[in-house]
Amino acid sequence: MTVEVHSLGCRLNISESETLRGLLRGAEDQPEGLVVVNSCAVTAEAVRQTRQAIRRARKAHPDARLIVTGCAAEVERAMLAAMPEVDGIVANTAKLDPRAWNVPPAPIAPSPGLTARRAYTRGFVQVQNGCDHACTFCVIPQGRGPSRSRTVAEVLHDLAVHIDAGVNEIVLTGVDLTSWGGDLPGSPRLGTLCEAILARFPGLPRLRLSSIDGAEVDETLFALLASEPRVMPHVHLSLQHGHDLILKRMKRRHSRADALELVSGLRARRPEIAIGADLIAGFPTEDEEAHAANLSIIEELQVVHGHVFPYSQRPGTPAARMPQVEAATIRSRAGELREKIAGTRANWLTGLIGQPLSVLAERGAKGHAENFAPVRLPGRLPDHVQPGTLIRVTPARVVEGILES
Repeated sequence: MTVEVHSLGCRLNISESETLRGLLRGAEDQPEGLVVVNSCAVTAEAVRQTRQAIRRARKAHPDARLIVTGCAAEVERAMLAAMPEVDGIVANTAKLDPRAWNVPPAPIAPSPGLTARRAYTRGFVQVQNGCDHACTFCVIPQGRGPSRSRTVAEVLHDLAVHIDAGVNEIVLTGVDLTSWGGDLPGSPRLGTLCEAILARFPGLPRLRLSSIDGAEVDETLFALLASEPRVMPHVHLSLQHGHDLILKRMKRRHSRADALELVSGLRARRPEIAIGADLIAGFPTEDEEAHAANLSIIEELQVVHGHVFPYSQRPGTPAARMPQVEAATIRSRAGELREKIAGTRANWLTGLIGQPLSVLAERGAKGHAENFAPVRLPGRLPDHVQPGTLIRVTPARVVEGILES
């Protein structure tokens, strides 16, 4: 039968969807088609997109069995279950359990769908799930549950599968990645896991981290980010805001000064490091002073990879009960944040002209450098340069936000 998995939201969802595709190969001997929508609930817009994806999937596959899983399947379970297009809901915590799909257990391996669709340029490895924090704007703990870490042995096994398939870059993912290890014996830290990976796979050229919480960066992880060439010079911070009072109302565990100290410390030891950040525009009670602080931290940190989220009121969260900012103001402030990031990014890309870069080739004659700068590959590449190959490129210009040689 036909099995399709549609993924929305974060890199962790993407990683889980690839695992799910491999798992559901065991269901292909069943006569009816199966479509799975792996949903997101981080914002109201994400839930709207989930509903759209469900309707599109039903229209494309009118006779298939359509199942919804993911965070929205927990946070908005009743609403999604009531949709006429939906045949069933699988709990987010059970979606990688073969019993939830009535398929036999099987070793988890890279999905052939991943190879066919993305040329298998990099391997995403989930090391942690869930979150123990209580940020006042967030529903993800409702959708993902408490923090749960995979053991070092489990992580190394998954990496071995990807590396045996020829992957040159591994990306570690998790809901709260830097909380890894807190629930394991001895409470190891993420730096310990990264050390174990680098020691077990000395030939792995690239280890990259997805979004991290600066408040949880341990000394070993800091040292690796600051000086280990195989750990990519690219840090994406779950920053959320640049004003201390707003951070306090969000129940974040860092201050503006903490973020500045972390980045300045990393940059002092590794000047080429590229900083990314998640920022929320228009959080409840945000006034002009707070918004100005949000704008200025972009410049101070030199944020070049930015994800800006207009504040979205989520049901059942403490922030939903706070005085709200008008929707038009939220949209305007989000636009200003994006414009500020676009300016720092443009200057950064220009500064990379003439510098030799190691680029991971991807489909569409594009790739990403170690600092995650986007690079358009030369027009006449040797036949052996396939997606997933590492090549040297010296950019000569920036065209539409992409470096070109």
